[in-house]
Amino acid sequence: MKKILYILITISSLIDRLTEATGKIISWLVLLLVATVSYDVNMRYLFQSGSIAIQELEWHIFTLIFLFSAAYTFKHDAHVRLDLFYRSRFMDDYKRAWVNFIGSILFLMPFCILVIISSWQFIELAYVHNEGSPDPGGLPYRWVIKSAIPISFTLLLLQGFSYMVKNLFYIMGKKL
Repeated sequence: MKKILYILITISSLIDRLTEATGKIISWLVLLLVATVSYDVNMRYLFQSGSIAIQELEWHIFTLIFLFSAAYTFKHDAHVRLDLFYRSRFMDDYKRAWVNFIGSILFLMPFCILVIISSWQFIELAYVHNEGSPDPGGLPYRWVIKSAIPISFTLLLLQGFSYMVKNLFYIMGKKL
């Protein structure tokens, strides 16, 4: 039993490190997005020269930031949560650990798996049909950005597993 617990906490630690690294990398995309939007605005308003491809690039960068920061946000408990009961004085840390553990198993992990499985056909169709932007001058290869969906939800699933392990340890009265 101790060996299994050790393996679980080691896996949880590795997942946390992966999530931290991913979050740090994605944070640089925010700077890229600011630079891209600044360029786009300056070109449109100062030089009356706009680009559909640049606008779509902005959307794609934002999509990557949104999708890939989900696991990082979840790890740091900065996600949106219904705090009506969770943060009330009637819920102690032990009860919260149970809510987190059960919520991870019943809601978070099945939802992530559902999105991962159902997004493959979405990506495959975009790849097979060589889907690109419907706008003239837009970006090609829409399947590339759609591929971010299962990858980001896999990261969120892994972080959910790590979170579940930590709450299990707390429920069991183990120190991490």
